[in-house]
Amino acid sequence: MASITAKQVKDLRDKTNAGMMDAKKALVEADGDEKRAIEILREKGVAKAAKKSGRVAAAGLTNFKIDGDNAAIVEVNAETDFVSGNDDFKKLVTSVTDVIAKEAPKSVDDAMALSVDEGTVQDKIISTTQSTGEKVTLRRFEVLKNTGNDNFGAYIHNGGEITALVQVEGADEATAKDVAMHAAAQNPEFLDRNDIPKERLEEEHSKLRKEALDEGKPEKIVDKMVEGRLNKFLAGICLADQPFVKDPDQTVQQFVESKGGKLKTFVRYEVGEGIEKEEQNFADEVNSQINK
Repeated sequence: MASITAKQVKDLRDKTNAGMMDAKKALVEADGDEKRAIEILREKGVAKAAKKSGRVAAAGLTNFKIDGDNAAIVEVNAETDFVSGNDDFKKLVTSVTDVIAKEAPKSVDDAMALSVDEGTVQDKIISTTQSTGEKVTLRRFEVLKNTGNDNFGAYIHNGGEITALVQVEGADEATAKDVAMHAAAQNPEFLDRNDIPKERLEEEHSKLRKEALDEGKPEKIVDKMVEGRLNKFLAGICLADQPFVKDPDQTVQQFVESKGGKLKTFVRYEVGEGIEKEEQNFADEVNSQINK
């Protein structure tokens, strides 16, 4: 049996983020062969990750990367804010975002197979799961592509709690970034009215008409009232129609047009949105970290 040195353990830990005892056990099992030890740790990491797969990962970070004609927005999740604020987790998010922007994969499965550092994105996530003791997942991403005279702009709020990515045709990067800042703050649901499903519009129109009639308004003015209220509703959910945060006297669309551009698309991610998170008080959360 090969003698395992402290330096070998340190080198393996630096490469895998494994705990000291895990690294030493893997080297012993691999008879000192570092490559085999890395494979052993990965195999064990897969097992640990599988055990954590039923947990809810609703914390984490969003991020963006603009790489030439590609722009990516990404959300990577962990179970608690303790881990999402960890430097290793932040490095994971950065490396995953960078490779997704560069390679533009079509799906999460494709993204997990991309090469990064000395393994794949999946290997990196497994390693982070192993070192943090929490479920870590690549939840979602989107890659926008410049098809001509487009400009990208992005804005990150609160260190990655919210990220907005905007693509405009024409104008410039500064304009796109201003719109991204607006989108992060105002949380529009749609780019413009053309993106709203017909059923959603009809439902809102019917609701507003009923409200007006229930208020006892004369039939002959109801339609005009409904039109005004519907426009107000649309201004709340459509990026193009929202009053621009830096100049509420004009809409976002008018602002972009004043810069010689046209709104093309936007994506806004907020960490954990749509995930049902188990309630846990602060003391329990601290204890759960101490006991890991």
